[in-house]
Amino acid sequence: MKYFLGIDVGSSKTHALIVDEHGHCVGFGKAWGGNYQTVGYDGLFNALQESFEGARVMAGVDVTQIAGAGFGVAGYDFLSDRESHLREISKLGLSCPLEVVNDGWNGLYAGATRGIGVNVTAGSSNNCRGRNRSGKEGRIVGNGALFGEFGGAAEIVGYGLQMVNYAWIKRIPATVLTEIYLKAVDAKNEEDLMEGLSNGQYNLFPFLALDVIQAARVGDHAAQKVICWAGEELGWLAVAVARQIEMENEAFEIVQSGSIFEAGELITTPMREVVLAHCPHATLIRLNCPPVVGAVILGMEQAGFDGYAVRDEMVESAREVVK
Repeated sequence: MKYFLGIDVGSSKTHALIVDEHGHCVGFGKAWGGNYQTVGYDGLFNALQESFEGARVMAGVDVTQIAGAGFGVAGYDFLSDRESHLREISKLGLSCPLEVVNDGWNGLYAGATRGIGVNVTAGSSNNCRGRNRSGKEGRIVGNGALFGEFGGAAEIVGYGLQMVNYAWIKRIPATVLTEIYLKAVDAKNEEDLMEGLSNGQYNLFPFLALDVIQAARVGDHAAQKVICWAGEELGWLAVAVARQIEMENEAFEIVQSGSIFEAGELITTPMREVVLAHCPHATLIRLNCPPVVGAVILGMEQAGFDGYAVRDEMVESAREVVK
C-alpha cells in the first residue's frame, strides 16, 4: 500500500493529512500556524513536526512508507525562500519525492477541476493563485495591505477601524462597530481606543472580522460597507490573476477558500459582480473540503500518481478526520 502526505501550513493553524492510494484518509495531525515570517524557522519546523507526527501516529505508518509529499506553506512567497523551507522540511526525515509551494495553491489543487482555474483565499489575510490548461501560473504578492491586496480578516478589521473613527469624528453616522471594537480591547471610549492603538497599548486581531461580519448580517450600514468592499477586493484579485494566465474570456472556476467566505452572499455577491464584469464565463465555487487535500494531491503528483482519480474519496474521508 502506498501512502501520501500533505501539510497545509497557515498563519494560524497547520494541518497534516496522510492518505492511502485509494484516497482514504488514514491519519490527521494539527499544530499552530507555521508562517516563518511570524514564528521563525524554528516555529515552522515545530508546526511541521507536530502535525506530521500526529498524522503518522494516527495512520500507524513509518516515515519510510510515505511515497510522496506536498507542502503548501504560508510565507513561502518567492524562490529565494525555497532553500530555507526545504531545509526545515528535510528534518522530517522523508525519503520520498516532495514539493513545497505557497499555501495559496492548496485551495486550487483541492477545489478546481484538475487544479485549473483560480483560487482566492480569504483567511487571516488574503492570497490568490491561478493556473491555466497549459500550465501557465499567475499570482498576487500575497502580503496584504502593503501591496494594495485586500479582503481577508486583517484587512476587514483595518477598514472596520476606519469606520469606527469616521463615526467618532462625525464623518458618518454611529455604528455598532464602535462598541465591538471598544469591547475587543477593553477601551473606555473612542479616544482611549485611538490613543491605545496609536501608541501600541492596544492590538486588534484578525478574528475580530467575524464580529464585523455579524454586524453586517444584522444590518449595520458601516459593517455592510466593509464586507461589500472586501468582496469587491477579492473579486479584483481573481480578475487580476485570470488576466495573467489569459483565462478572462474562458469558462473556468474560481475557488473560494478560507473562513471569511463563511459570510456567504454578503461577500460573494459583490465579489461575483466584479468577477463577471471582467470574466463573464467564470463560475465561483466554494471549496468543499479542507485545503490540506490540495497538499496531498501535490504530493501524489510528485510520485507520479493521479490524485484526482481518488479526489472524491479523499474529500469524503477528510471530512471525517479533519477537525
